[in-house]
Amino acid sequence: MKLTWVFKPFDALTPGELYAALKLRQEIFVVEQHCPYQDADGKDKYSHHLIGFDTAGTIACCARIVNPGISYDEVSIGRVATAQAYRGKGIGKLLLAETLDRIEKLYGKVPIRIGAQGYLVKFYGSFGFQITDPAGYFEDGILHYIMLRD
Repeated sequence: MKLTWVFKPFDALTPGELYAALKLRQEIFVVEQHCPYQDADGKDKYSHHLIGFDTAGTIACCARIVNPGISYDEVSIGRVATAQAYRGKGIGKLLLAETLDRIEKLYGKVPIRIGAQGYLVKFYGSFGFQITDPAGYFEDGILHYIMLRD
């Protein structure tokens, strides 16, 4: 599937781009996963945002790259979301590969730390992330693991 990528720091996003990303994040993390939480956590303004749109201009996926020192000492990835209509089509893999490529262009080859939902550990592991906290932790009622890609 062909996607058009928008990649910008927070202040450069258009209102339409920001709205599309926030709407998708709420659809996935708040509504679908039944997690009422504060999505606007103050980290977006310290992040670059990657948004994938299909040929019709509909958002398919998004992720944010959080600057080092905000979530962790290392650069991190968060709010990774794929719209339900695009799941099972390899969009998640495209999104993560594009995210990692953008990180390398921004920061070079640097370690990346994430907090991954438990069911996605194998997915992130396929991109070289390894669990650093085998006990895991619960966030918004969902098991997460800290993972690092050196």
